[in-house]
Amino acid sequence: MIEKECEEIKVEVKHLTKKFGDLLVLDDISFNIKRGEFVCVVGPTGCGKTTFLNLLTKLYEPTSGELLIDGVPADPKKHNLAFVFQEPSAYPWLTVEQNIAFGLQIKKLPKEEIKTRVNNILRLMGLEKSRKSYPHQLSVSTEQRIIIGRAFAMNPDLLLMDEPYAQMDIKLRYYLEDEVIRLWKETKSTVVFITHNIEEAVYLAQKVLILTNKPAKIKEEINIDLPRPRNFADPEFVTLRAYITDQIKWW
Repeated sequence: MIEKECEEIKVEVKHLTKKFGDLLVLDDISFNIKRGEFVCVVGPTGCGKTTFLNLLTKLYEPTSGELLIDGVPADPKKHNLAFVFQEPSAYPWLTVEQNIAFGLQIKKLPKEEIKTRVNNILRLMGLEKSRKSYPHQLSVSTEQRIIIGRAFAMNPDLLLMDEPYAQMDIKLRYYLEDEVIRLWKETKSTVVFITHNIEEAVYLAQKVLILTNKPAKIKEEINIDLPRPRNFADPEFVTLRAYITDQIKWW
């Protein structure tokens, strides 16, 4: 039984602490993420959610503590990490299919493997008709689909998403949230998704991590065991959204 539990753990964070000079941002954070799990991280504005993500990618080094992937220290050179930012970041000089293939080519994967993965992502994201188009010829939401598809195409050990829909209107957010769920189910990736939108967290996540105000600790882990597709009007959905909202208030 213990062996099986160990196999299921993809990411293990142990006593993660980050200071910038005298400013303590993250304070002794510990949690586990299972293989293939979709985790959303929420908390008060300015509590350190993006700092937390930057530690996971090793853009920052922790002041103390450990971050393990598959039982060994996280290393971008060893582990296949992918990041989706808030701002559109498709390469403007590349077509849609070239954007999606870019990271795979950097990894020097075989041409047939790249072709197969790119075609699969284009199909899943509904981008087949736009494959030869350039980002400037497409809508903002379509460009964001390119970025999300590019990240999933890498089959990452860990996919980190930092409020990727922050600049979208509600209708586009709903659409892209469904796209991400479909991709996640298909690729079985492990996803950590930062958001300030509680409704979005309840809609997407299997587990929600609530951070306290700075210096941030894990206030609570909440498992979201609702059937998909989720219904915003479902009484259980409404109850969870209200509870999480109440937990992240400043006071």
